[in-house]
Amino acid sequence: MNKKIIISLFLFIATVSNLNAAGKVALVNTNIIKMSEVNPLQEFIGTVTFDKKSKIASESSGVAKDINFEVGKRVKKGDVLVSIDSDILNAQINAANSSVNMYSVQLENAKKNFLRYQALVAKNSIAQKVFDDAKVEYDVANENLISSKAKLNELKIQKAKKTITAPYSGVIVEKNINLKEWLNVGSTVATIVNTKELELVFNLPLTFVDGLKKGDIYDAQIAEQIVKAKLYAAIPSGDKLTRTFPVRFKANVDDIFIFDGAEAKLKFAKNAKTKALVINRDAVIKRFNMDVVFAVVNDKAVMIPVQVIGFLGTNAAIAGKGLVEGMNIVVKGNERIFPDMAVKILDNSKEKQD
Repeated sequence: MNKKIIISLFLFIATVSNLNAAGKVALVNTNIIKMSEVNPLQEFIGTVTFDKKSKIASESSGVAKDINFEVGKRVKKGDVLVSIDSDILNAQINAANSSVNMYSVQLENAKKNFLRYQALVAKNSIAQKVFDDAKVEYDVANENLISSKAKLNELKIQKAKKTITAPYSGVIVEKNINLKEWLNVGSTVATIVNTKELELVFNLPLTFVDGLKKGDIYDAQIAEQIVKAKLYAAIPSGDKLTRTFPVRFKANVDDIFIFDGAEAKLKFAKNAKTKALVINRDAVIKRFNMDVVFAVVNDKAVMIPVQVIGFLGTNAAIAGKGLVEGMNIVVKGNERIFPDMAVKILDNSKEKQD
């Protein structure tokens, strides 16, 4: 326990003692701590990698006209990273628009002639060839309009590819392009990683791997932060020298900036039993960055720092100075109590924990 924590704890207890002097009483539920067999936990060190890492490539050729990113910049999905010069393409699009307008007018005129000649040929007022020519003209005008619209759409697709955007939100970790540089189709312009989706890899002995279950959630420590990590794969191909096997977890983080290759810590249970004091895991809470429980002694709350050494269903096996079998431990209401606070027990479950 470092000096800052000790000082903070001292001031905190002093403040709470003043509150207790005012006669405040906390209502709590407790369980009796019991001795039982549990699977002990052992801490392992793993490595953090980014679950999603992509090289962003150009789908078009041309000169890089604008570059809107640098290495280390955080970008959002859809942000424009690079704009490729499209002056010639813009001129082609304008010409294609004009063609579409022209063929639209031609089709409208051809349609009027076709409908007029259709009515006349029905009355035998014109020769069949005149009507047939009008129909051919109408069909050709219709095909010309369809073709011109398709060409315009093709040019617009090409124009869209002149803008390179971020495929997802993340951080740019590599830049491969400079201003006014020529890009070919397939040229890499940047590398992006999604720092919110992590993969944690641990190499574990088989005795620990056997106790794992796909989909289970674990508390992983990364950069002094606790994140939820979900087990998704245990790879059966391991290291023949160390007899360890890679186990992979996925974790989502929001505001924590994590570096690729950072250290991750997890505690795993071995397939072996040991005797330990057991209490409902709700009794263990965080105070001053420590795991603690509150015992009730002489109607007062006593805070005891503990170490979680294993789990048994909904219970936790703990060890701590001053803990003894049969002691009343607060399992509900502990978030509202403080050291040396007067407490009243509403329910004291003496049944064996599950």
